[in-house]
Amino acid sequence: MEKNSKNNKRIPSGFSADDTEKRIEWLKEKTGIHLDETPINEPEDLKGIIENHVGFMPIPMGIAGPLLIDGEYAKGEFTVPICTLEGTLAISMSRGMFASTLSGGISTQYIKQELSRAPVFIFNSLKESSEFMKWIDTHFEEIKKVAESSTNYGKLLRIDQYPIQNYVVIDMVLDTGNAAGQNMVTLAAKLACDYIQNNTGYKYILESGFNSDKKASSKTMIMGRGHSVISETTLKHSVLKRILGIHLDEVDIFQQVAPTVTNMAGTTGCHLHISNALTAIYLATGQDTACVAENSIGHFQTEPAEDGLKCRLTLPSITVGTVGGGTRLLPQQKNLELLGCHEGEYSSRKLAEIICASSLCLEISLMSAIASGTFTQAHMKYGRK
Repeated sequence: MEKNSKNNKRIPSGFSADDTEKRIEWLKEKTGIHLDETPINEPEDLKGIIENHVGFMPIPMGIAGPLLIDGEYAKGEFTVPICTLEGTLAISMSRGMFASTLSGGISTQYIKQELSRAPVFIFNSLKESSEFMKWIDTHFEEIKKVAESSTNYGKLLRIDQYPIQNYVVIDMVLDTGNAAGQNMVTLAAKLACDYIQNNTGYKYILESGFNSDKKASSKTMIMGRGHSVISETTLKHSVLKRILGIHLDEVDIFQQVAPTVTNMAGTTGCHLHISNALTAIYLATGQDTACVAENSIGHFQTEPAEDGLKCRLTLPSITVGTVGGGTRLLPQQKNLELLGCHEGEYSSRKLAEIICASSLCLEISLMSAIASGTFTQAHMKYGRK
């Protein structure tokens, strides 16, 4: 999506039906995408998405922007669709996006894509487990061939082994392409473990829990799960004052207190509310929202810079895809098209960079509201009727 300087005006505000129509027209002029009443999927299209289907539950959808990104896969200006029931979220995310855009945009660094399933094999003696681990290393190429026979896109990157007592966890790590990949890694691991069992005689349990699927964990914080991305922006002094209403000294006090108290509480990572951004974008783009449980860990940090305030966010786990699952739903497909993530070899990586940048903007806005003492005021104005 190319940047268009003449479209740098802010999203039209207001709560009336006319205001909604103005936003739809504004979005069409800006992006070429018309968010009309998109047809819903037929029930027979929902196999693999839901069982016992009885209908659809409409969820309010808004847009946030402008978001300017200079990443490896996401480049240009974006308008981001979000679904939420929380007042202030859309306008808060937009405020952070507008502030970062006025300051030159957000840089994103794509780190990696790894998703795993972690079966466990159990042994009668330590000698058996030791010999088993050597066998896995020696026969990796054969195991890889079997695992990848179940998918056209998944690639087995490695098998990490963790001996614990008289059993061994084998964490089978795959690159899942443009798919989120939970089902892909499950089937690949099952075929690979059947092959291992047939050749070694040792039985296994397919899911040990070590991969932390849909659970926050220190392992995921360190190793990552799904896509791993870092985003960064430097907010100008004028933007801090005029758009966010804060000064560096207020941010400095907040940064001295917040990480210490967060660590005292035992929170995994140090951030304010990245789960809000993740959930809203996941719903809008057809992702498995339960993955927010494992994805809502990260590190948000600020530091003074000569020309303003540098803000960074590390998200080690963004479990999203652009094919399969809920991305097959027609409204979600159109939202992926709005983001330019509906096609392309690395469309899921592009989406991950957009999500990380959007999350950083929401963090910036809330941090500013807390540091400036306007947090309650904003929620009373936009979070209540």
